[in-house]
Amino acid sequence: MSRSPNPPADPVDPPEPANPAEQRQQPDPPASSERLQGPSARWWLRRRVWIPAALLAGCGLLYTGDLLLAGDGIPRNTTVGGFLLGGLSTDEAAALLEEELSTSVSEPRVVVAGDATGTLNSGAAGIDLDVDGTAAQAGRQPLNPITRLLSLFAEREVAPVLSVDEDLLDAAIAEFAETTDRAPVEGAITIDGIEPVAVEPVPGAELNQPGATTAFVDAIRADPAKQVDEPIGLPIEEIPVTITAEEVQEALDTIADPALAAPIVVAAPEGGAAAGATVEIPVTAIAASLRFTPDSDGHLDAKIDPEALQTTMAEAFAPFTTPPQDARFEIVAGAMTVVPSMDGTAIDLAELSESILAVLGQPAPRQVEAPLADAPAALTTEAANALGITEVVSSFTTNYTSSSSGENIRVVAADVNGAVVAPGQTFSLNGHTGPRTEADGYVPAGVIISGEFQQAIGGGVSQFATTTFNAVFFAGLEDVYHKPHSYYISRYPAGREATVFYDTIDLVFRNDQPTGIYIQTIWSPGSITVTFWGTKQVDVESVSSERRNFRSPQTQEKPDDGSCSPSGGSTGFDITVTRVFMQLGTGTVQGTEDFVTRYNAEPRIVCVPVSPPAAPPGLVSPDVALPPREHDGPRLRQRFASS
Repeated sequence: MSRSPNPPADPVDPPEPANPAEQRQQPDPPASSERLQGPSARWWLRRRVWIPAALLAGCGLLYTGDLLLAGDGIPRNTTVGGFLLGGLSTDEAAALLEEELSTSVSEPRVVVAGDATGTLNSGAAGIDLDVDGTAAQAGRQPLNPITRLLSLFAEREVAPVLSVDEDLLDAAIAEFAETTDRAPVEGAITIDGIEPVAVEPVPGAELNQPGATTAFVDAIRADPAKQVDEPIGLPIEEIPVTITAEEVQEALDTIADPALAAPIVVAAPEGGAAAGATVEIPVTAIAASLRFTPDSDGHLDAKIDPEALQTTMAEAFAPFTTPPQDARFEIVAGAMTVVPSMDGTAIDLAELSESILAVLGQPAPRQVEAPLADAPAALTTEAANALGITEVVSSFTTNYTSSSSGENIRVVAADVNGAVVAPGQTFSLNGHTGPRTEADGYVPAGVIISGEFQQAIGGGVSQFATTTFNAVFFAGLEDVYHKPHSYYISRYPAGREATVFYDTIDLVFRNDQPTGIYIQTIWSPGSITVTFWGTKQVDVESVSSERRNFRSPQTQEKPDDGSCSPSGGSTGFDITVTRVFMQLGTGTVQGTEDFVTRYNAEPRIVCVPVSPPAAPPGLVSPDVALPPREHDGPRLRQRFASS
């Protein structure tokens, strides 16, 4: 017997949880992946995997194919400096770059830095297009898929490869920096008359040369074809000032303006030799000596320049001072004596300047005390005695006959008399007298110029030089320079004489002895004596050779026009004078020195009478007197009238 199946049961809702917490604790329904079981579910999963994989594989095949089809040429849509190279071979691309781009890369470029504008020649600065390098770089295939994809629709710009000579480029940038760089102008205060003037500060500028080099090269690389009509900006840095405008104004208000508002009175100390004396320093002197200098903290420091104050005041401080007196040498009764020195009193300008500075900001009236100090003599008594000038070392006398030469000898002797040459010092006759002019008392007298006897201011001083040279000779002092006359002059010792001519020919000697030399000159009509005082160190003897190499004078005829002076001439010759140095008092020879002199032959001058000028034909010379003849006058007048 069969049984029918049980009828389906009615759906029954699950029982309600007792509380919400139990409801929240019910397990979640199975996920869809768990619900989807069987063949349909596995098919769906396989489709989600193989579709992306297929797309990726397709893209890969396309990418690989694009690379394979690209070949060895320049990638598509590749440009350099705006020139399309895509599809060209490397050689074709290089040729195009050479023709279209290499010149523009090396052309001048306008640059600007701050407010300075200039031009830099890229080629001269060592920047050139590396054609082969640029073509090679442009020919590299891009491996980035996105880049290759975009190259189907847009151009791909490749930067050019540049050849840069860094030394030339650095030199070009440095040269341009000379137009851009400027030192800062510091704030300052100047004085215009008696008015203080503010100098406004201006910052400086300095080109950042390493940065400018990089910026210039980058700009050329970015625009090798010069398509952008704008200057290349180069970096420049500001150099700040130390003294600001505020500091200048403060110095004006607190120092400069009050300083020049009124004079300052300087009063002598009470109880001193100058007690009661006062000197006013006017505003003009304050203005001339007031200085403002910057310090390290950015402030303007005021000071009074002592030297400028002294120059401006000149002798105005004389009431406070007494000049010192140097020790001096005097010859009394044939013996050398030392007249003692005396110290003086001087105003201490450095201390006075500080005192003035301290009251500059005060209102009028302003007064400071004069700081006084000892003013020692330049040559003290002790120093004079230490020179050892006690006895005659040498003396020499020469004679003359010309009164005009004698006057010049008197003037130069008075100038040199009393000169002291310390040990180691050098004496120059030209240096001591300076130019010998009429204003100094010199008169025209005979001289030898270029071998001819002429008249010139100061003629005859050579005789004083000869006399002094012999004093040098016999004192055993070092002969630094002397020049004998060109012709022998019989009143001088042959080979032991000297000439001078300001300022080409000089007489110079050096005191190479351990004691000082005092020069005494004694002039009298007809003679000059030069005596050296000191401490005798050596005995000197002069030995002359025989005269040799005689030269006969030549005869010269000159027109007797009033300036010609006849002369019998003289024979020229050579001579050697030997200075023998001997130990003092013993006669033992310690050394010798030779002086070789060559005298030219003095020409024989013959004055030739000058013939009168010839009279013109038909006229009677005015120098010829004709005896008067009676009745000739009318005939002569008639003849002249008809000629």
